[in-house]
Amino acid sequence: MRRRDFIKVIAVAGSTAAWPLSVHAQQGERVRRVGVLMPGTADDPEYQTRLAAFTERLGQLGWVDGQTIHVDIRWSGADSDRRRKFATEIVALAPDVILAPGSSSMGPLLQATHTIPVVFATTADPVGAGFVESLSRPGGNATGFTAYDYSIGGKWLELLKEISPGVTRVAVIRDPITAAGVGQLAAIQAVAQSLRVELVPINFRDADQLERAIENFARPASALLIAQSSGAAVHRMRIVALAAKHRLPVVYPAFHYVTIGGLMSYGPDLVDEYRQAAGYVDRILKGEKPADLPVQAPNKYELAINLKTAKALGLTVPPALLARADKVIE
Repeated sequence: MRRRDFIKVIAVAGSTAAWPLSVHAQQGERVRRVGVLMPGTADDPEYQTRLAAFTERLGQLGWVDGQTIHVDIRWSGADSDRRRKFATEIVALAPDVILAPGSSSMGPLLQATHTIPVVFATTADPVGAGFVESLSRPGGNATGFTAYDYSIGGKWLELLKEISPGVTRVAVIRDPITAAGVGQLAAIQAVAQSLRVELVPINFRDADQLERAIENFARPASALLIAQSSGAAVHRMRIVALAAKHRLPVVYPAFHYVTIGGLMSYGPDLVDEYRQAAGYVDRILKGEKPADLPVQAPNKYELAINLKTAKALGLTVPPALLARADKVIE
């Protein structure tokens, strides 16, 4: 069995990490400006951890907030109106570069500017969404890091059937206004028939709508798949609670769902994408153009399983599946 992490207690950082203030701007050097449009809320520990990874990496590269750079952050949550408002605000500040995690942040920002460099992270299908011309040659004012290939959706369904073979109905929780929501559902549909599973897409705009939909869907032999979106991440506590209430097996797109009681996840290290995004911000601040920086995809996906949740659902995790897990919560 390969090495993996066994986790009994999870502690998530709730504030931005600090680093030694060892880098000082030279006298007369212009302080650079970085805008950040976060899709989460300021009190969300997961998004604080991601932001901390970004700023910590900038510090390691020599950019210290308040000395060599000034970082302007806006927290939009799942509110699309606030997101558009904050995108306009950030562009009005005329930053040297903007960090835009997720498709929900990218859309409003690219509507607001075609000239300020934008670096994205955890974003699905930037070509299909029109954010870049191609992965190898982005061509415009944006580049960054994708969260995954759409084919991962089929893998989610395969994993769900492996841990809960009796499932015959699966609801796909998705954001229908993003390319990711459409693409992930198509990938899941491609394997559903061979696995003898009926798919039920559930589109949602807010938490109350999501709760009603899950309440109406829940019945024996049913389960959920959570497509990647900022809305699902923001409402993850409620999604996990509803799954527990209705005893629904669920496969999630990222590890932070599993740390709060989710059954299983399969996806890339999203926190690491923020570190990588800091590297692109550094290169742009030093003179490179986003059009010349290729969009990069994750090179590793992690499987995580919460054994406590599996036991609560009456599920026995197959030994072969457990052996493949990178992270196990007991």
